[in-house]
Amino acid sequence: MELIGRGSHGSVYKGILQEGRVVAIKRASINGVEVQQDNLKKLGNEIRVLSSLQENSKSPHVVNFLGKSHDSGDDDDNNNNNNDDDNSNKLLVIEFMPNGSLHELLHSGVGTPPPWPKRVEIAMQIAKAVQFLHENDPGIIHRDIKSSNILLDSNWDAKLADFGLAVSEAEFRTLQTVQPAGTIGYLDPSYTIPSKLSRKTDIFSFGVVLLEIISCRKAIDVSRFPSSIVDWAMPLMRGGKLMEVCDSRVPLPIFMEGAVKHMLHVAASCVSTEEENRPGIAEILMGGTCFNDVRRVRSVPVWMNWRGSVVMLKKIKAEEIEKV
Repeated sequence: MELIGRGSHGSVYKGILQEGRVVAIKRASINGVEVQQDNLKKLGNEIRVLSSLQENSKSPHVVNFLGKSHDSGDDDDNNNNNNDDDNSNKLLVIEFMPNGSLHELLHSGVGTPPPWPKRVEIAMQIAKAVQFLHENDPGIIHRDIKSSNILLDSNWDAKLADFGLAVSEAEFRTLQTVQPAGTIGYLDPSYTIPSKLSRKTDIFSFGVVLLEIISCRKAIDVSRFPSSIVDWAMPLMRGGKLMEVCDSRVPLPIFMEGAVKHMLHVAASCVSTEEENRPGIAEILMGGTCFNDVRRVRSVPVWMNWRGSVVMLKKIKAEEIEKV
């Protein structure tokens, strides 16, 4: 297997099944006993959530769960661990997403930044992924929506991934013992105690991702002041300086101005400190005229040219690595 990604909770490898299908294989990181147990728990939770979603229905905007397996290199598992609930060396198998994450697309500095129609399209796809989770029966709260957990397939369509922190609303209502968790910069400041968890927790994170897509600024950037994208963008928007939030490297076409301004207003409402002022995901999509507009005006040649330039730059980068 080829290592293609490493995070705080686990590592992801590129693998090939017997029939030749390319897949992504995730296993928990092992960094000491306590951390290992926590990571194993998150991987087990991700397997459980994704498999349950697969049983109900599929969404084209959530990464596809293909199955689970065990690391055959661990003899203890073969001899002693026959309990399917034991995650000590369990592997998660999902579809392979060849174009990396939204975080890499926005912040790697490689190639031309995505054009505005594509940014709006990605925002729509993420919104639909959140809607799929929230309207599932029972509803699922992701709790870790961020650009690095949004992956891009071979067509550069976005899919939500990494369900290690996801919580079923039915389970939460029964137990209410799930401790607050998430990623700094995306984490809802209202989510300070278990009982404060709600769908609006995901809505706040979604709003941060919208700001990230529009500005190409990281959610937290310690080299800037203020370091938080929310703390930086909100005063500008309250002052009517919406265009100053937009990524200045890519000219904003006149026909996209209305769509992007609408996205900014949506983002601002999503990151409101008052939970009751945040819209539900259905309300966002129902009022998403910008999403409808982009379908009509998107220029395929522009997007294809941009995609081609990114692919070419990736090839050049790979060649340079080989030379070294």
